[in-house]
Amino acid sequence: MKINIVTKGKFKDNSYIYQIVVEIEVEKIPSKWAISIGKYLSLLKVSLFKEVIYLAFRDYFKFNKDKTTFIFVGGKGGVGKTSVSSATALWLAEQGKKTLIVSTDPAHSLSDSLEVPIGSYPREIKTNLFAVEIDPDVAMEQKQAQLEAQKAANPDDAGGLLGMDFLSDQLDMASSSPGADEAAAFELFMGVMNSEEYDVVVFDTAPTGHTLRLLSFPEVMDSWVGKMMMLKAKLGTATNALKKIMPFMDAVDDPQTSEDLKRTKEQIDKAKEVLSDPDRTTFKMVVIPEEMSIYESERALEALGKYDITVDSVIVNQVMPDICDCDFCHSRHKLQQKRLALIDQKFPDQHIAEVPLFKDEVKGQEKLLNLAHILYDGEDNDEVVQEAIQL
Repeated sequence: MKINIVTKGKFKDNSYIYQIVVEIEVEKIPSKWAISIGKYLSLLKVSLFKEVIYLAFRDYFKFNKDKTTFIFVGGKGGVGKTSVSSATALWLAEQGKKTLIVSTDPAHSLSDSLEVPIGSYPREIKTNLFAVEIDPDVAMEQKQAQLEAQKAANPDDAGGLLGMDFLSDQLDMASSSPGADEAAAFELFMGVMNSEEYDVVVFDTAPTGHTLRLLSFPEVMDSWVGKMMMLKAKLGTATNALKKIMPFMDAVDDPQTSEDLKRTKEQIDKAKEVLSDPDRTTFKMVVIPEEMSIYESERALEALGKYDITVDSVIVNQVMPDICDCDFCHSRHKLQQKRLALIDQKFPDQHIAEVPLFKDEVKGQEKLLNLAHILYDGEDNDEVVQEAIQL
């Protein structure tokens, strides 16, 4: 009788998961093998292997034909989000994917990481790779310019309770208000979502609090627009009576306003749908093997779950190799091993990948690509270990 035995696991560096399907004839295999088949896989003849599947970390990318894929890279401040997101974007560009990397952090460091100047408008920095650093002031200036153009084309719509002069004043105040960065980032998200210009968009996000505000923005906007539509409907009857003595009330009853609100609501609903679609949007959590980073990331994962955003992987950065002959290094390595066990415990449903601690800063495209090949191509870490920290 022939049976299939399946064994699954992951290699020591966590870069690959393997699944081995072995077809055997039971009567030819000692009974003890059936009990601990994993110990004897190396003794089986190649002809017995029915199937071997290697799932590299890269295989967790889900690309969509004719639709943009969105990847958010987040975590606590100082864990290496920008390095990981830059490495990811460079690797994707290498794979032939037209990629946009977006920095949503008010304290931008994307230019420093990639060692190229990046502005507030998307620009190509190498083949297939575009980059932009969100600037809320520039975003608001663009909105103001649009309003000015509308005012010039429709001067009668400038005044009034909901006229363009009023909206222009609101934009002036909004540009410096809390949440302006998140609003500008969400505006860009909706723009690339509609254009489908890029194969992949990688968001290098701000520390956890900012990121959660950004990803909650659709819910907030949906609530706000819904209330505006309800308010306008309730005001409708009263508006008709007041029009004769208060001409500016025409602005409140303007059918165009209703259409604009309706279109905005539809766009927000589409954004929520895309963000909650695991085939189009995923979140990669970057942590370091320290308790504060682990626990903050655990809370963030719970919060992201409330918005139906899929966290498909946890990337553990700055893992110290045990190659140094000193008490300090051995102690740090031992402590990190405990924290790595805690990470496995806290994130059982996510694929976990490890990035070693380098002796030099990981900046510049060459070093970032080195990181990317470790992370996504599962390259042998021997050479990397030699480059890792040595005290």
